[in-house]
Amino acid sequence: MIITLSIALTPATLAGLAASLIIGLSLGLIGGGGSILTVPVLVYLFGVEPVMATAYSLFIVGLTSAVGVFPKYKEGLVDVRTGLIFGAPSIATVFLTRQWLVPNIPNTIWQINDFVLTKSVMLMLLFAILMVAASVSMIRDPKTTSTQSELSFNYPLIVLEGAIVGVLTGLVGAGGGFLIIPALVLLTKLPMKKAVGTSLLIIAAKSLIGFTSDASQQTMDWTLLLSITLMAVAGLFAGNALSKKIEGGKLKKGFGWFVLIMGVYIILKETLGKHA
Repeated sequence: MIITLSIALTPATLAGLAASLIIGLSLGLIGGGGSILTVPVLVYLFGVEPVMATAYSLFIVGLTSAVGVFPKYKEGLVDVRTGLIFGAPSIATVFLTRQWLVPNIPNTIWQINDFVLTKSVMLMLLFAILMVAASVSMIRDPKTTSTQSELSFNYPLIVLEGAIVGVLTGLVGAGGGFLIIPALVLLTKLPMKKAVGTSLLIIAAKSLIGFTSDASQQTMDWTLLLSITLMAVAGLFAGNALSKKIEGGKLKKGFGWFVLIMGVYIILKETLGKHA
């Protein structure tokens, strides 16, 4: 592992550190959504190359989620058995994606006239599409689900969903809570609060294991990584404290609209901004 230590406190990086605080704040307040901002923050505020940003995001999201899962576990809001069943295929596919799929994607994927779809642009567009999908799930009113004393597992769908989430996490570095939480509620009949806590466990495990593939092969700026992660963790604790005083439903919708605007902005920037 090669380690470098370098961070310059420019206006852009200071804005990035403030945004990192918001990432953790969102996770603490509404149980998700914040990690979807990690890659855009790394790319547009810290100037990290998109492919490397997906690797950095795995560490930031994974470690922040790992810290966040402990208070949820103490409150009895983490179902370890469900986390293992869903997490096993997710962990396997995220590791395989980072180890073999991402390195083998060609730098130039497709070209038509002056438009060139590069590997970096493709990852940013995929990420933006996921941001739009995440925003819709945050903006919509959640469906009420009845709690059951006995969990009902749909094993084939759980394994399939876990594998799909793992591939997406490996490609774009997002935690995927907006995909995991609905799957846990629908496929295992977990109550929403327990689904959120269990999702943090799954996100932490698959993100950190996925990151190990990159850490053994790439040069990492650990000062930058740890600075962003510490800000996100600080935001997480602040969000947990505020969540007891602030109703999260309206905050979730407002944050969803923000994520939607950011997703559309990235799509326009990556498709039109560089070729105007």
